[in-house]
Amino acid sequence: MKVDLAGKKALVTGASTGIGRAIAIALARNGADVAVNYCSSRAAAEEVAREIRALGRQCPVIQADVAVKAEVARLFAEVEAALGPTLDILVNNAGGLLSRELIAVMKEETFDRVVAVNFKSVFLCSQAAMPRLADGTGRVISISSVAARNGGGPGASVYAASKAAVSCFTKNLAKELAPRGITANGIAPGVMATPFHEKYSTPELMQRFAANTPLGHNGAAEDCVGAALFLVSPEASFVTGEMIEVNGGMLMD
Repeated sequence: MKVDLAGKKALVTGASTGIGRAIAIALARNGADVAVNYCSSRAAAEEVAREIRALGRQCPVIQADVAVKAEVARLFAEVEAALGPTLDILVNNAGGLLSRELIAVMKEETFDRVVAVNFKSVFLCSQAAMPRLADGTGRVISISSVAARNGGGPGASVYAASKAAVSCFTKNLAKELAPRGITANGIAPGVMATPFHEKYSTPELMQRFAANTPLGHNGAAEDCVGAALFLVSPEASFVTGEMIEVNGGMLMD
């Protein structure tokens, strides 16, 4: 899919790997300048930036833990310094599982951190972006998960709940932004063969996920790109508060 994003300014959180990386590069290929945020994977973020700059686009690389309000404030200040005061596109992608822990034995600090990195980060970044988003054309995309509706895999209860919070929050954010002509939507990926699952899912579990997917295989980060490009396009100007499912049929309504 091709979208004319020339002159647009975007911020993608958690953009060093996986879905965030794929979306950041796709936005740049379609003409946007893209700020790449990362928390700890500096080398990977710099590699993404090299690809984006090779396309002739601006790409500041900014470290920040987007679950911490002070760091989010610094992130947006640095984005503004590099790309200007107006933000056209925010992609809330940062998130994580931390570890697979069953409810009966889950540590409180795991619960708190998973909720913070998956949901609080979306709240903080959306709030910081609101006064900067372009009236009439601004776009917010938040990455949820199929886990938001099916409860998640083994040991992922709080991850699933935090992603369900993202899906619900997206609807209310859409209502608040609608009077300004700004849309807020989300993408709910199924199981994707990304560094996320390389870290948290065994090969056997990935095989089980694929077997439970009607299309017969797990997805790739790039499978989310088309949905993201549609949501930032003029063709999606009347679409808001929606969650696009990209899951190979794993979960259907």
